Amino acid sequence: MIDYTQRTNRILQQLPPSGIRRFFDIANEMEDVISLSVGEPDFHTPWHIREEGIASLEKGRTRYTPNRGFAALRQEIGRFLSRHYAVDYDPATEILVTVGGSEAIDLCVRSLLNPGDEVLIPEPSFVCYVPITRMAGGVPVTVETRAENGFRLTAEALEAKITAKSKLLILPYPNNPTGAVMRREDLEAVARVVERHGLLVLSDEIYAELTYGGAAHVAFSSLPGMRERTVLINGFSKTYSMTGWRLGYAAGPREILALMTKLHQFAIMSAPTTSQYAAIEALKNGDEDVAYMRRQYDLRRRLIVDGLNKMGLPCFEPEGAFYVFPSIQSTGLTSQAFCEKLLYARRVAVVPGDAFGASGEGYVRISYSYSIAHIAEALERIHAFLQHDL
Repeated sequence: MIDYTQRTNRILQQLPPSGIRRFFDIANEMEDVISLSVGEPDFHTPWHIREEGIASLEKGRTRYTPNRGFAALRQEIGRFLSRHYAVDYDPATEILVTVGGSEAIDLCVRSLLNPGDEVLIPEPSFVCYVPITRMAGGVPVTVETRAENGFRLTAEALEAKITAKSKLLILPYPNNPTGAVMRREDLEAVARVVERHGLLVLSDEIYAELTYGGAAHVAFSSLPGMRERTVLINGFSKTYSMTGWRLGYAAGPREILALMTKLHQFAIMSAPTTSQYAAIEALKNGDEDVAYMRRQYDLRRRLIVDGLNKMGLPCFEPEGAFYVFPSIQSTGLTSQAFCEKLLYARRVAVVPGDAFGASGEGYVRISYSYSIAHIAEALERIHAFLQHDL
């Protein structure tokens, strides 16, 4: 009998599975469950984008693309970033098309880290940053954010965690799971710390187009002195409701992008061909689709925040993405216990806050990337749970 613990990767053995998928998988085995657990838009990919993908298949465009992605797509990405965020990149050397934003994050971290390098990660934040850092031989250093600060990363909190081994800051805003955003003045304060300590930055801006309240998203690399230090990560899953198309991109200094491309060549080769044709259409003609979806998310956001606050679950008002992060501390339950009891008692699936780091304990993540009817029914069930099942 082979002892695989002695023959497989020890870092992977020690990593826990995703806390998001656990409750999603349980809910999938149950009947009459309303799941608000997965951050996936409920909108279909807009028809004109799907048509372009279909047309590419009908025309037999099914061959490999260049490793970096189609030149036409990289040019459109460059135009999009310049038009929306006033930051310019050379499509030939400073933009890489990847298999979702997740691959771009992995490539960036692995390209930058040497064993023992420290990575500063605001918390709560998406579940992939810490495991990817560890798999790359780095040391994750979490920086706690708090509801009273709008779950924003403050320059003071960042400064307190910097050591001689600090190399990379991951800046995940708009934030999953909290819905927090960083306004220009917040980013400028962080930028001063980054420059003072010579840090590099991975700016995960996958939810950049989903911000509310009138203030436009600010790309970190658009700030003075930050372009040369920053790899900007974005993609098509959230903005254009293209999760299954698996397409993202990275933009940054050519020296870093060259290393990321080398990794991409050996591990992946190229992103899906059909998806790239569809993405060109999305960038050219998808602004109205995005504006429509953003308005719908805003309606859902206000409904769910109001509903949770009224039933006694204090909820910070998110200004980006499509998540709320209410406090469940008044129930006396841990995040895990709350989610398990709610799932089995009322058939509603949400995600424990501690899945996003220890500082998420006492909260749960609820996605509002679902229909108004879906959300309204879930709110009724959560209210009934609080009144009768605790």
